[in-house]
Formats: sequence, structure tokens, C-alpha cells
Amino acid sequence: MTTSSAPVAKQSFAAMGAFVVLAALTALCLAWEWRIAPLRPGGSALVLKTLPLAAALPGVFRRRLYTFQWASMLVLLYFAEGIVRGMTDPAPGDTLGWIEVGLSLAFFGCALAYVAPFKRAARRAKRDAG
Repeated sequence: MTTSSAPVAKQSFAAMGAFVVLAALTALCLAWEWRIAPLRPGGSALVLKTLPLAAALPGVFRRRLYTFQWASMLVLLYFAEGIVRGMTDPAPGDTLGWIEVGLSLAFFGCALAYVAPFKRAARRAKRDAG
């Protein structure tokens, strides 16, 4: 692999990783609130928390920079929820909370890895133009 294609390969890997992790986080939240450990037997309205994640999936799959930006901020809410529920829910909810934390951090890291080169290039272009 040449040095010029290395950043593209890293970005491609980060984008695919972000999509896979976001899909896993969406599936986890859906299964958690619907079947595995809902707050109420039979499921709860918290299953609706998967809608924002599902809304981000097409944009992340298409590698839209704007979607990566807002989804990386959105996922921090799921990170916070995972910490709270990991510390307060009875089993298996506590384990699911910590899995949610891990997936949220993984998506955030992949999103930053994908977006960072674009931000650096924009800053460099602005500096060179000015």
C-alpha cells in the first residue's frame, strides 16, 4: 500500500467500522427495550430511543460528513445512558448498559477518525486562502 492511499484506507475502515458499530448499537437498544430487559414486561416506550440511531444509519452508510458530525454528538447521549443504567439497573440491564457504553465509544472513535482528515483539510485550505 502506498503512502498516498493509506489515509484513504484508514478513512474507509473508520467509516465501515462506524456503520457496523452504529448498526450494532441500534440493534442492542431495540432488543434491550423490546425483549431482553425492558423496563416494563412486554416492552416499553423506550424502544423509541432507537429511532434517532436508525435515522443516522443511511447517512453513515453513505459516508455523509454532516451525518457523522451530528451522530457523533447524538451518541454521547447513549454513552451517558449506558453509564447510568450500567450502574443502576439489575442484571442483565447493567451488562447491557456497559455494552452500550462500549459501542458508543467505538462509534465516537470511528466517527472522529473519519471526520478528522476532512477538518484538517478544510482548516489548511482556509489558512492557505487567507
